Amino acid sequence: MDIGKRLLEGDTRACARLISMLENNDEKAIDTIKNLFHKTGKAYVIGITGSPGSGKSTLTDRLTKALRKQGKKVGILAIDPTSPFSGGAILGDRIRMSDLALDKDVFIRSMGTRGFLGGISKATWGAVKVLDLYGCDYIFIETVGVGQSEVDIVKMADTVLMVMVPNMGDDIQAIKAGIMEIADVFAINKSDLDGADKTQTEIEMNLDLNEKKDYRPPVQQVSALKNDGIDILLEKLELHKKYLIDTGELHKIRRRNLRVEIVQLVEEELLKLIMDRAKEEDLLDELAEKVARREENPYSAKEKIILLINKE
Repeated sequence: MDIGKRLLEGDTRACARLISMLENNDEKAIDTIKNLFHKTGKAYVIGITGSPGSGKSTLTDRLTKALRKQGKKVGILAIDPTSPFSGGAILGDRIRMSDLALDKDVFIRSMGTRGFLGGISKATWGAVKVLDLYGCDYIFIETVGVGQSEVDIVKMADTVLMVMVPNMGDDIQAIKAGIMEIADVFAINKSDLDGADKTQTEIEMNLDLNEKKDYRPPVQQVSALKNDGIDILLEKLELHKKYLIDTGELHKIRRRNLRVEIVQLVEEELLKLIMDRAKEEDLLDELAEKVARREENPYSAKEKIILLINKE
């Protein structure tokens, strides 16, 4: 049976296989997405970000279990740092979610951040579509820490959940640096620790300064470990979803995200085309040697490589 048809029928192996094929830039997988794209757009995508050690994986686990109680099918994409040598995800599939792996209506996958130009890879964009076609009602994209992939997650998600913990310097820096501006909902995890109220006050004060016109991101204290506040947090996420649908913002967000994806695909294809031609003619090594000898400069070298795009 055709792999696309198997995917639409909820075949887990077909889902896993297609994502692997996308990671390897397999044309058959890309053709499958092309042919079935008109059936996508049903899954709701939630990006989960925050500092390392803030308990994102445990919180994702709890939110998934809460959604499963409602009979929802859930996909989880854990974005791990990519090894610069092997190109594979370093951390692998999350052991902390191993009990969820036994649930046939939960699909968990680790994805490397091997973007051709840095940031989230195009395979992750594709994986979201695969999980959508697989029948997931919700897709969680969980990132590793606060950095480029956290900013990039906004370009993929409908709703962004920022996870913070009390007394963590990185979180305060995030508030100061403006990274928190990407968040639609805040979760203060490990709320049983001293300083949770203080952290909430700091976030609320910052929101007072940067308040969005029609929507103010809610701040919810939770303890993922103790399973406290999870249902309320899920309600806050659902309220943001309702707000986006009611105001028509969801369509605007998805159009913006797709525009970013199209640009990224064009950039990657053009860069690959130019670099392949440069390698064919040994131009890249030749120019690098000249630049190293100071016979050439990086800017002129760049111009010579770009000229290859017009070469028949």
